[in-house]
Amino acid sequence: MESKLVAEKVALVTGAGRGIGAEIAKSLAAHGAHVVVNDIGGSETGIGKDQTPATQTLTEIRRAGGSAEVNFDSVADNASAKKMIQQALDCFGRIDIVVNNAGILRDTIFHKMEEEDWDAVINVHLKGSFNVSNAAARHFRKQESGCFVHLTSTSGLIGNVGQANYAAAKLGIVGLSKSIALDMSRFNVRSNCIAPFAWSRMIGSIPTNDETQKKRIETLKQMTPDKIAPVVVALCSDSATEITGQIFAVRNNEIFLISQNRPLRGIQESAGWTPDTVVRHAFPALQSDFYPLHRTRDVFSWDPV
Repeated sequence: MESKLVAEKVALVTGAGRGIGAEIAKSLAAHGAHVVVNDIGGSETGIGKDQTPATQTLTEIRRAGGSAEVNFDSVADNASAKKMIQQALDCFGRIDIVVNNAGILRDTIFHKMEEEDWDAVINVHLKGSFNVSNAAARHFRKQESGCFVHLTSTSGLIGNVGQANYAAAKLGIVGLSKSIALDMSRFNVRSNCIAPFAWSRMIGSIPTNDETQKKRIETLKQMTPDKIAPVVVALCSDSATEITGQIFAVRNNEIFLISQNRPLRGIQESAGWTPDTVVRHAFPALQSDFYPLHRTRDVFSWDPV
């Protein structure tokens, strides 16, 4: 029998009505945490409200003997984010863990993307992660402990077609996480990212216009959301107190540590650079280390194991 790695800790999991978020919430509860299950219950594009998904996750946690409460507010609203944290305090007396998982997709090729599609995705993913994290950070500071886990994506870390809004938000979350880790390390607060590979209703909305894309979707269907939860629980436990500012990817039974931006090569000109010498000398010298226009599937080119 597995140990209760997060026993008596209090966790807020956003977007926990379905998919990855639901599995994370259930796993945290199974390992002893009290969980606030948040989900507005919108469509994968962020339209509508439905209390059924979050309520279903709540029911499953309680049926299994776990402790949970439910919240239907939107992470995109700052006041609502503060209410989520306050609900954790009111119901369980403290807040120890925040998992920023809530998200939507509005995929379209960049030159056809509308401002509304950009704003909607940024507001849920990036602003939402800020809203909830900022509300929790004040309490983490006072108690001098706390853990953030933010869901990022290889769409931002590597790249995918037709996801400029989503990629920008998800890469922004990486910067947010690292800044939180730096700013709050003195208070024993840690912050990490996970890029999940898993089948979800959001992935199911990706257009399949060619055989390659169809094959990729079929592969993704084999990677179930429950594969992500163990890494989240482990990061939230006291066994991971030294791990912060990191980016992980989880793909079926594989766990990857993702690289972070660092200089690859440098070139110096004592006389100073001119546009002409940059073109004639700097670019050719650096070109062998230029990154190609890879997409996620180009980098993770082998079948998941």
